[in-house]
Amino acid sequence: MYALVLATLLNADQIIDKYIEARGGLAALHSIRTIIYRGDYHEGDYQDHKAAMSLMRPYYKLVGDAEKPNPEFAEGYDGSAWEYYGDPGFVVRTTGAASAAGRHATTIDGPLVDYRERGWKVTLEGADKVGDRNAYRLRVHMRDGFEQDELIDAETFLLIAERKAAPVHAFGKAIASEERMSDYKPVEGGALFAFKHQEVEIATGRVLNEMTWTSITINHELPASAFSPPEVKRTAIGQLIEQLYAEREDGEAVMWTYADFRRAHPDVDTHDAAQIAGYQMLKMKDVAAATALLAANAHDYPNVPAAHFGLGRAYRTAGDNLKAKAEFRRALEIDPKYQRAIDALKEMR
Repeated sequence: MYALVLATLLNADQIIDKYIEARGGLAALHSIRTIIYRGDYHEGDYQDHKAAMSLMRPYYKLVGDAEKPNPEFAEGYDGSAWEYYGDPGFVVRTTGAASAAGRHATTIDGPLVDYRERGWKVTLEGADKVGDRNAYRLRVHMRDGFEQDELIDAETFLLIAERKAAPVHAFGKAIASEERMSDYKPVEGGALFAFKHQEVEIATGRVLNEMTWTSITINHELPASAFSPPEVKRTAIGQLIEQLYAEREDGEAVMWTYADFRRAHPDVDTHDAAQIAGYQMLKMKDVAAATALLAANAHDYPNVPAAHFGLGRAYRTAGDNLKAKAEFRRALEIDPKYQRAIDALKEMR
C-alpha cells in the first residue's frame, strides 16, 4: 500500500526538482565546470588500485586523473570515445558497447539534471526499495535507445542506486546490475556528491566492484587536450595494429595485412599486436575477422598461453563454447597457473 501511495505523490519532474534541491540546488551544480574524483577501487579478489575520474563541461571525460595523465593507458571521451595504449603506441576510436560505456556517463551533474537539453526523456516507473529504503524509480531514456533506472530516496531525495543492463566487459554478455551510492558530502560550493559506490549483480547479489572517493576536486583549470588521447610515436608494430583495426570489417584484408607484415618482418614478434588488435575487433563486434586473426596468432605462437586464451575468448564471443573451452584448456596445458584461463573456465561451468 505504501508503495502505491508513494508512486502517486509526485511526478517525474517534481521528483527531479527535489533531487536537485537535495544536492544543493541548480546554481551550485551548474557552477561546477570541472571535477576530478580520486580514490580507491576494488574488484573481485585481486584487483585493488588507486583510481580517478575527470569530467569537464560540456561533455569531456577522462577515465583517469587529468592533472596526472597515465603514460601507459588511458580512455576517455572528447566528442567520441577513445582508448590509448602507450606500448606499443596506438589509439583506437571505439564504437558499439565500448563507445556506449564511454559516452553514457559524461555529465558532471548526472543523468537527471538538464536531461531535456540532452534530448533524453525521463519517466516515473513507480515505487521501489533499495535495501530498507523506499525510493522513486525514474527511468532515463537516452537518445541512442539505452535506458537506466535512477532510484531516488523517498525521504532524502538523494540518488541512492542506479540500475542498468550492460556488458561488464565490452564484448561480454549484458549483466543487470545495481550501483548503490552513499556517504554524501558537500564539495566546494556546497553541492553534495556520493563518496561511496558499490555495484552488485542483481540476479545473484554478487559484488562486482566498489569505489570509495577520498577526494573530489572542482573547478581546477584543465585544457581540453587533457581529455583527448596523447600523441603517439609511430612504430611498425603500432602501425600494424592500426591497420588491422581499420580493416576489421574485412576479414580477408586483415589476414592479408597480417601475412604481409610477417613476411616483411620475420624477426619481429607480432604476438602482442595480434592480441591487441583481435581484442579491439571483438569489442567492435567484428568477430569473424578477430577469430581468424587470433587463430593465426595461436598457430604462429603455439607455446604462448595468452595466444590460446585470446583465441578461446574469440570462440566464446562467437558462441562456440566447445572450441573456447578447448583453447582455455590448451593455455593451461602450457601454463597450469594461467589465471585468466582458470577464471574463464570457471565462468563457463
